[in-house]
Amino acid sequence: MEKLPIYTQKIPGGGVLLTATDKLMNWSRKSSIWYMLFGLACCAIEMMATGASDYDLDRMGLIFRGSPRQSDLMIIAGTVTLKMAPRIQTLYEQMPEPRYVVAMGNCACNGGPYRYDSYSTLMGVDKAIPVDVYITGCPPRPEALMNGIIELQKRIDRMSLKDKMAIRV
Repeated sequence: MEKLPIYTQKIPGGGVLLTATDKLMNWSRKSSIWYMLFGLACCAIEMMATGASDYDLDRMGLIFRGSPRQSDLMIIAGTVTLKMAPRIQTLYEQMPEPRYVVAMGNCACNGGPYRYDSYSTLMGVDKAIPVDVYITGCPPRPEALMNGIIELQKRIDRMSLKDKMAIRV
């Protein structure tokens, strides 16, 4: 017989409590994402437009933060150079868990037009840090960024606290 993890042993029928906790935690995470912008090139203009009054990310529960220590989400938009990659890694490591990354634009996703012709461009930010959502385009429209964030919220909603605790133990 398989031994139950410690966090379910002390509570009779702990799976019910865990399921309710999962729903509550996921709802709170997806409904109040604090994001940090990392605009590196022309995609940053579209990213900033998404946060402005016409599209207004605030209505989706997203709040801009200027510090990685207060951010859940990093949105990287534009060309990532080899010199910038260590700085992105440092900021990512300063973010608290759980943390999410959105790569916005072809350059952030796979190097874009510099893919075959540049010695100084990173061929996708996922070579430096893990990426949760890729949004392609050159540059992608604000609607595409909003759809990517909605997809991230759906993924957050499907996460399990049990899986997260098992990884850290």
